[in-house]
Amino acid sequence: MLALPFLGFLLLGHPAGARVEGESGYTKNQTYSAALRYLRVDLGYEVVEKDPDAAYLVFRYLPPGQPKAPSNGTLEVVERGESVRVFVRLPSMPEYHEVVLRDGLLKKLRDEYGAPPQRKAPPAPPPEDAGPG
Repeated sequence: MLALPFLGFLLLGHPAGARVEGESGYTKNQTYSAALRYLRVDLGYEVVEKDPDAAYLVFRYLPPGQPKAPSNGTLEVVERGESVRVFVRLPSMPEYHEVVLRDGLLKKLRDEYGAPPQRKAPPAPPPEDAGPG
């Protein structure tokens, strides 16, 4: 009898305790401005707070089919060396909502900017000296 509620919990998803992340093949600025347009224009969400320097957005998320149950979400763009990471967090929603937002943003980037630029390959290590023959 107790297995039924637990099974329902597993099948329906659980509120996200962490955040979903993804890698953007574009610059931090391109990714942040596309994220802002995606949330505001494409999805029609209210952006409550934004910090372009930190590449951080707080928005009101409207779950599909539940327009009267908005919750706050965050989207952050972080540059780590050569890579740009996107973090989406919707604390009161199941994780798949975060995945859908992340994937939608990555698709928007490809649609607007085309294929991501090729990253420079790391330089090859110098050949080892074989020494005298």
